[in-house]
Order: sequence, then C-alpha cells, then structure tokens
Amino acid sequence: MTTTGDLWYHYGRGRAAADRTVPEAFHWTWNQDGGPGPEVLGDLTGRCVGDLGAGTARHAAHLAVHHQPAWVTAVDASPAQYAMATDLYGHLAPRLRIVLSDVVAYLQAMTNTYDVLYSVFGAVDFTEPRELLPTAAAALRPGGRLVFSTLAHYLSGEHAQPDAVPADIPARTPEGEETTMRRWVLQEHVWTKALEEAGFTEITVDALAAAGQGPRTAETLLVSAVRLPQPPNL
Repeated sequence: MTTTGDLWYHYGRGRAAADRTVPEAFHWTWNQDGGPGPEVLGDLTGRCVGDLGAGTARHAAHLAVHHQPAWVTAVDASPAQYAMATDLYGHLAPRLRIVLSDVVAYLQAMTNTYDVLYSVFGAVDFTEPRELLPTAAAALRPGGRLVFSTLAHYLSGEHAQPDAVPADIPARTPEGEETTMRRWVLQEHVWTKALEEAGFTEITVDALAAAGQGPRTAETLLVSAVRLPQPPNL
C-alpha cells in the first residue's frame, strides 16, 4: 500500500461535474438503487448527525435538506473529496458542516457529541475497526446509534474475511498510477464481535441483495448498533 497522494482524487469527479443537485433519495445499497432509506437512522429532527467518510457529501446533503437535523457533519480525509463537497454543498452551511480530517482523529475530539453516526461504504470500510469503532462509540451520546453499509463480499465474488483483517484493493494516484489501498470486507460475525468489543449493543446485521448482475454489483451488509451507557476507555 502507498500513502503517496490522494487515492480518492478521481472518485466521483465525473458526477460532480455533471450533477450538482441535492439527492432526493438516500440509499444504503452498493448500487444505490434500492433497499431501505434514511429511516434506518431514526427520527433525525433536531439531532446531531455525522457522516464518516462522506466523500462528496451527497448523503449528508440529503439529510441536511430533507430531515431537519440540528446539523450534519460530513467528514472525509481526502482533500479532493473535501474540495468537491465544499463546491457542491458549501451553501448548505450551517446545517451541513464539511470537515477535512482523518475520521479517527476527528472523533477523538468529539466525545459525547453525536446522536447518530453513519457510513455508506465510507470510513468504516477503510479504517482499522479496532481504532474507528471505539472512537465512534465515545463520540456518540449514550444510546446514540451507529449505522453503516459495507460490502458483504469482495467485488470479485470472493468471500468476506473471517477475521478482522484488510485486503489490498486497486487504487489510483492523482497522476493515474496504479497502486493499492486497504479495505475491510468482513463477515457478519466479525463485525458483530468488533462492535461488541467497542462498546455497542443492540447490534443488527441485514443482508441486502444486489439488484442486478455484473462485475460491479455486490450484496450489502447493513449494520446498526447502539452505544452502551459507558463505552470502553480508549
């Protein structure tokens, strides 16, 4: 794996140039074409919400406009994604806050701040779970909820990992050179154990079938968990 350059530089760039609208819908599935919507997060009216690994902040923008939260913070470590998100949706401030930061570092400074945290194939997929999940628990208020969608298997069709280990997946540098980045594609019981150890309870995992066939389709795991009254010490 390389840490040179912004490996998310190319992601979403074409859509950002062609579509500047706030999405009317919110989807958890890999293909963004079905399944449950934001109701999984509960009633967001007046709530403090965080999107972990928000990319261009399309999901966060939808929630800020359509669901009356106190505010939504869209956090991403990629300068390119932050720049695109700010260009697309900066006008939605202060209800939408767009933050350039490593997600773990950001959450460490936000103890007992959030009512809801979520990730749509975002930071949960690309961050060591034993680092991210405890910091997410601590950043939630007691009884706060974490919801995330993640791949149920690799895009190649290979099974998810039976242990909390990442795999190197293809990526490109801003210059277009081929490299790799780490992604955690884990089986259901692995996520459940990691969440329990991080201080979560009421854990549910739903498998959402792929809507079609093809090399880029995949089943989705939709995971929801509630912070215990007192998460483990970090």
